[in-house]
Amino acid sequence: MSIWWSLHLRREAASVPLARRLLLGTMETAGVDPDVSYELSVALTEACANAVEHGGAAAGPGGPVSEAYRVTAYLDGETCRIEVADSGPGFAGAAAGRWAAVPDEAENGRGLRLIEELADHVHFGRTGRGGALVSFDKIIKWRPDAPLALT
Repeated sequence: MSIWWSLHLRREAASVPLARRLLLGTMETAGVDPDVSYELSVALTEACANAVEHGGAAAGPGGPVSEAYRVTAYLDGETCRIEVADSGPGFAGAAAGRWAAVPDEAENGRGLRLIEELADHVHFGRTGRGGALVSFDKIIKWRPDAPLALT
């Protein structure tokens, strides 16, 4: 059995907790270990926050960019994959796997590194329409009483 869902969300701060709660509810219902669920939800929150903040910073070839972003989650067997796609300019330094150093006093700029620490595999790239794409996977651990263990 596998579970997947996709959301098309407005680029507004209020959309971030909605995506996070849906992910946590899905994981709890399926019987995923709470620690794994929490780590995935933090990574998702960071990816969504980036989409909200930076997802429309550039105009596309056909005019203004979309005021929305997409979140898709796949829970299949022992793996959960989450993708967050927007229509923004993408990630500077992502292709080379290098990020600019963030000063200690900075209030933001650590989200992408946090995603890398929380997930088992991360890809920062571009969507087919030129927007930014964050995709990350994590190996799932199940609770002993998991009602929907997908193993």
